[in-house]
Amino acid sequence: MVKLVLSIASLWLALCVSATAAPAEIVSDTLTDLAPGGQLRAAINFGNPVLAQRDPDTGLAAGVSVALARELAWELGVPVVLVPFDEAGQVVDALKSNAWDVAFLAVDPARAGTIDFTAAYAMIEGTYLVPAASPLKRAEDVDRNGVRIGVAAGSAYDLYLSRSLKHAELVRTADTAAATDLFRRNQVDALACIRQPLADYARAHSDARVLDDDFMEIPQAMGMPKGRPAGARFLRSFIDEMKSTGFVAKAFGVSGQPDVIVPPREQ
Repeated sequence: MVKLVLSIASLWLALCVSATAAPAEIVSDTLTDLAPGGQLRAAINFGNPVLAQRDPDTGLAAGVSVALARELAWELGVPVVLVPFDEAGQVVDALKSNAWDVAFLAVDPARAGTIDFTAAYAMIEGTYLVPAASPLKRAEDVDRNGVRIGVAAGSAYDLYLSRSLKHAELVRTADTAAATDLFRRNQVDALACIRQPLADYARAHSDARVLDDDFMEIPQAMGMPKGRPAGARFLRSFIDEMKSTGFVAKAFGVSGQPDVIVPPREQ
């Protein structure tokens, strides 16, 4: 009787495993695509403080990008290596040297030729910082002859504004810090960036204000180099799962960004 029970239990376990385990070749392809060197190299863009932050005391990386990278590595059963960058443009450029396996970037047509993106896991506003006494009241007012806009080269808002502006002039800098310095020294009329850091600046400087509306909504997604289809499929499913389980929303809350909009899972 004991042998019979054990046999039934063993059969039930075998059926469960066979029903849930993916074919070995699919698992192998996924690992090869996402962690070709046996580890997951995740590009972390510290130029976007909504997605990634450094602990001021320890210098350790934190934020939703870090949380998602670690969770993905855990699901794949491989170690994670965080590859730091100061701006999104640097992340995109580093793809040429095969510096990372997954990244956290704004979706943009200019990037879609070399990067496969998941569905968006967050939506962030792109808007302007202007002097408190500026006549510019709305985002549409900024696109005027003679208006100079500071922007980090290669950022999502640089790419978008490069396509959409008809009159204003973009003044590109190496990074957001340099663009902010131009604004502080009154060398540009507006600073384009995501809303959260601009709001932080305005709270600390009474001579500046953030426009109430935005010039774009920026979908933030995970991405990986094109040409790795098994990994891309897995990554899309991973992001869907992380959104539907509440993992993404919780990670934003833990990192002090509870107001970020997390889009629903795509049907």
